[in-house]
Amino acid sequence: MSAEGGTRALVAALSANLAIAVSKFAAFAFTGSSSMLAEGVHSVADSGNQVLLLIGGKRAARAADEEHPFGYGRERYVYGFLVAIVLFSLGGLFALYEGAEKIRHPHELHGWGWAVGVLLFAVAMEGWSFRTAVREASAAKGALGWAAYIRHAKAPELPVVLLEDTGALIGLVLALLGVGLTVLTGDAIWDGVGTLAIGLLLGTIAVVLALETKSLLIGESADNRSVQRIRAALLDGASITTVIHLRTLHVGPEELLVAAKIGVHREDTAEQIARTIDEAEARVRAAVPIARAIYLEPDVYSAEKAAAGPHPEATPGGPGH
Repeated sequence: MSAEGGTRALVAALSANLAIAVSKFAAFAFTGSSSMLAEGVHSVADSGNQVLLLIGGKRAARAADEEHPFGYGRERYVYGFLVAIVLFSLGGLFALYEGAEKIRHPHELHGWGWAVGVLLFAVAMEGWSFRTAVREASAAKGALGWAAYIRHAKAPELPVVLLEDTGALIGLVLALLGVGLTVLTGDAIWDGVGTLAIGLLLGTIAVVLALETKSLLIGESADNRSVQRIRAALLDGASITTVIHLRTLHVGPEELLVAAKIGVHREDTAEQIARTIDEAEARVRAAVPIARAIYLEPDVYSAEKAAAGPHPEATPGGPGH
């Protein structure tokens, strides 16, 4: 996925959520509906989340320096994790509190037509945002299903927007049900029940986002297809006899660290080995362009050494004998 695609989806989502938030708060002022208030706070939280992701993308673009030699790409993961926290605390917890209060102390719903009109407007705007995110993610998704794409995507922006927009559309349906049942039954408790359901929905989405971004923050390897391409590129030369060990790590959504121990011929000179490494690095970058930092350690292949796995003193997850 290109960073530009994620930015377009974020800008579309931010524009939609700002307009929706204003309309929801206006509807709350006219109706007193707790579902509308919860949905308004939900839209404010979503807007703040998109701003956070845009800031994260901007900060991640900074050039590498002495303190951060591999750059700042993981800032996008940090801000993605902050999004999960904001969505849970500001969106989910507030909706749960407001719903519980409305059930304990129900208030009459006024001007329900305002609420329905605003919710239908919000469905249209969220649908536009969701359509934009789906269009931008389709190329990166490939043959993967949507759940698998969200699980395995290395860039946080589009999965976040997809989950937020999905949650927003479901939340709008829940709000419509809460308002509708309140109007039909004359019992305002249903408005509180709808608000509680919105809170549970937002909390669930926040937990999913937190788990996914936590995995990215810890450090994920390249996907299987990229690993296979890297391995094939390393072996695409007569001078490398085998790939003894291979480790990959995303230092950013579009930046990959590759470290490998490669087997070379025993009789090769230092000059020949240096040329072999240079050629192998060029092949890897051609096969997987996001492989920015490549470290290849030459060795004479030994079946016993390879079977022993990484050297005990090697860094966990890094290359070794």
